[in-house]
This record gives sequence, C-alpha cells and structure tokens, in this order.
Amino acid sequence: MWEYTDKVRDHFLNPRNVGSLDDANAVGEVGSLACGDALKLYLKISDAGVIEDARFQTFGCASAIASSSVLTELLKGKTIGEAKKLTNKDIADYLGGLPKEKMHCSVMGQEALEAALAGYLGEKAPEHEPEGELVCKCFGVYEGQIRRAIRENALTSVEEITDFTKAGGGCGDCQERLQAILDEERGRQAGATAGAAKTPARGLTNLERVKRVTQVMDEEIRPSLKKDGGDIELVEIEGKTVLVALRGACHGCPVSNVTLTEFVQKRLRELVEPDITVKEAGK
Repeated sequence: MWEYTDKVRDHFLNPRNVGSLDDANAVGEVGSLACGDALKLYLKISDAGVIEDARFQTFGCASAIASSSVLTELLKGKTIGEAKKLTNKDIADYLGGLPKEKMHCSVMGQEALEAALAGYLGEKAPEHEPEGELVCKCFGVYEGQIRRAIRENALTSVEEITDFTKAGGGCGDCQERLQAILDEERGRQAGATAGAAKTPARGLTNLERVKRVTQVMDEEIRPSLKKDGGDIELVEIEGKTVLVALRGACHGCPVSNVTLTEFVQKRLRELVEPDITVKEAGK
C-alpha cells in the first residue's frame, strides 16, 4: 500500500472539477490508455488572459486523480503568465507530497497544462512523447521525456527516472540506456556550469541585438502568428524596448496583449535577452 497524505485521499475520494467543459477554449491531452495513464485538461480563459474555469477527465490511479483535481483548483483565477509557472513540484507540494513512485502523475498534470496553454497561444506544444528514440517500450517513454525530467527535477538515479516517467518500471531492459542518458545529462550540466564560471556575462551590442531580434521575429514569431491569419511587423528597437505593430487577425484581437507578453516578449527574452520589453507602437 502507498502512503498517501490526507489531501491526496481527499482529492481522490472527492475530486473537484471532474468532466468536460463545453465552452473551453484551451484543451491539453497527454498520456495513453495503453500505458496506463491519460489526462485531458479543459480551460476557459477570458479575453484578459485569466483562467475562469478548469476541469479534467483522467484515467489512472489515486495519485493521477488527486493531481488532476488539485491542478484545476490551482489554476482557477490565475493569469496565463502565472499558470505557466506552475510545475509538477507545485502540484505535489500542494498535496503534501506524493509517493516517490507516483511522481509521474504530477508530471502528467504539468504536461497537460503546457499543451493547453500552447494551443491557446498558437505556440507549438512541447513534444513530450515523440522526441528522440523510444527508450522504454513497456510504458512508451521517449528519450526527450527522460532528458526533460532529469533537467527539470535534478534527478540523480535511474530509480528517480522511473518515479518521474515510469521508464524502466516494466521489464527493466532499458535501465542500461537510462543510466547512459543520465550520465550524458549530468555531464552536460557540469560542463555548462564550468563554462559559465569561466566566461563572464557580456551584454549584446545594439547591432547584435537588432540582428537577433530580427532573426527570431522572421524565423519563429511571424510564421507562428501567420498560421492563424495574423502577423507582426517590427517597427523600431530602442535599446532593449522592441516596438511592433500587429497585423492581420492579430490587429484588434481581444487577446492581443496576451500575444505580445506571453508569446512575442517571452520568446525574445528566451532567445535574445532576458530583460527585453515588447510594446505595441503608438500605445
């Protein structure tokens, strides 16, 4: 028998927000019935970018049901930006902890949330399953999922990988490969830390910033917006402030402020500089 907290028991026996949501405008689905766990998350997001309602449908164990129930409770009333910061650790912590063998249930909740928000914002959803080689055939776990779990949760053993992803929890044939992936990831992390210590941070010159912003706009942001009939024009770059003009379906869109802050600005901060600000020209 697993050692469950009172909160886990409560949310398992009395799950909140169960079922579909007819007026949902963001839906995220992860997992597979063939592998034993599946979750479908429904969100209703207002024009101001606030999550007004959240519901779920899940197939899984007590931990999966409790994690999904808590996730919907945590999401209600949050902005998209706040919701993006939620992690599987937040879900587990709110429940007072989960058995280590059941941590993958909280990870499934985080992945469903990421998929729902990505679809709503017109972004590419994280590829949790088909990325890289199929490592664990018993539970259908791919290399990309394993590497991501190691990085985000600072995993240090094959046993922990199994707790967070289920990989290696069946026949055990993949455990040697899991150890190799773990060694590679820990080696990369050590190398990145050493490199950061040797190389002092240097800010971008104005010319470098302009080139990088232009490249990201043309190669990542504009193609994404064009898929839904929108577009964006780079007007001017004043220091670390990027002035843009929304075009097509994005112009006058009720969620244009969300598009600017949660997609355009976020991508530029990730790929160019962490303190870039994006503003709509003339406003």
